[in-house]
Amino acid sequence: MKPLIAVSVMSTNGKGTSTNDKGQYEIEVGEKDSVWFSYFNKPTRKYPVLKIYDVNKFDIALQTYNQVLDEVTIRKRSYRMDSIQNRIDYAKIFNYRKPSLETMTSIGPTGAGIDIQELIRLFQFRKNKATLKFQERLLLQEREKFVDYKFNRGLVRLLTGLEGEELEAFMLHYRPTVEFILEHTEYEFQAYIRKSAEEFKKKKSF
Repeated sequence: MKPLIAVSVMSTNGKGTSTNDKGQYEIEVGEKDSVWFSYFNKPTRKYPVLKIYDVNKFDIALQTYNQVLDEVTIRKRSYRMDSIQNRIDYAKIFNYRKPSLETMTSIGPTGAGIDIQELIRLFQFRKNKATLKFQERLLLQEREKFVDYKFNRGLVRLLTGLEGEELEAFMLHYRPTVEFILEHTEYEFQAYIRKSAEEFKKKKSF
């Protein structure tokens, strides 16, 4: 048995969530509520909360079809590890601040003084401009990688059933922004993918 990701977990009180990559979930329920699960639009029966022995850990088994995948490349590092390493490798760029009166002024035992290195850096206009551009590019790349990590082909294929050129077209047209992902829960984000897929398929049928 393996944990399943993106299983919908719903309650009769109207609340819902989805399982994470470890098959775990959290949902708020009352004593009179019932919960049920749905995977590939196949719902289970409803389980009354009062009959659940341990509401802090309620697991069920779902029968799934194990499809043979094409050859895949296994990456040793995860997205988070890559992001941390990238921040370490380019720490000076990510932490770069444009020279100003504040960065040039230092206060020591003998009083306030001017940092000569910061003063020199202030007049390195071309270098400062290039560094700021590089910093902007790194931050943009980091945002795009975050979207790639959350809005990945594996998850989208699982939730929509799209393949090949249709999958690529869908991911290009419905690619979310970083702000959208951060402002919505995992359940809402997956609901967005499912709803967008329905809209996409309707447009393709015309």
